[in-house]
Amino acid sequence: MLTTTAVLGVGAVALGMVLTPGPNMMYLVSRSITQGRRAGLVSLCGVAVGFLVYMTATAVGIAAVFIAVPELYLAVKFAGAAYLLWLAWQALRPGGTSVFAPQSLPIDSDRKLFAMGLLTNLLNPKIAIMYLALIPQFVDLDAGKVWLQSLALGTVQICVALTVNALIVLAAATISGFLTRRPSWLRVQRFAMGTVLGGLAITLATDRARPAAI
Repeated sequence: MLTTTAVLGVGAVALGMVLTPGPNMMYLVSRSITQGRRAGLVSLCGVAVGFLVYMTATAVGIAAVFIAVPELYLAVKFAGAAYLLWLAWQALRPGGTSVFAPQSLPIDSDRKLFAMGLLTNLLNPKIAIMYLALIPQFVDLDAGKVWLQSLALGTVQICVALTVNALIVLAAATISGFLTRRPSWLRVQRFAMGTVLGGLAITLATDRARPAAI
């Protein structure tokens, strides 16, 4: 039986993560702007399957591997932090571009859009850390079957992430057009994105949270 605190806690974590610019947002926005909303939504379907893969893996006990081999967990965490720092540098460096800046990309088939959405999410360090280190902290060992709690909490995260990402896909072209007509706003958005990514990387690298046995 899930507690209200656990549901609200996972919902808040999921909302904070999905609103922080990262690989998923960058890919979905770029596809939506260059190939249209339908392409963005097809890509989002691939992202959704990636969430399901992580949720299932967590429910069957992948976190136990990181508990048994803490050095492996630390390696994944620091690799994720380094990747986020690289993304921050790409946004802040001279000549960097905004996630909403129009880019010329080739037109891809639905199959490739889906596959790229799936791959982008599976390789997203934010999602890996969320499922392996954050969501398990809300599982109550005394509140019933832990695997069922894990699936339920994962469903909460997926619902929040897909809702926000779908809204981003639908609004991406409008936001891009608005910012393109205002170059100074694009620079502000790029600076804000780089700052947030850098802050998340530092927080991730210094966070002492560990996966909980579920």
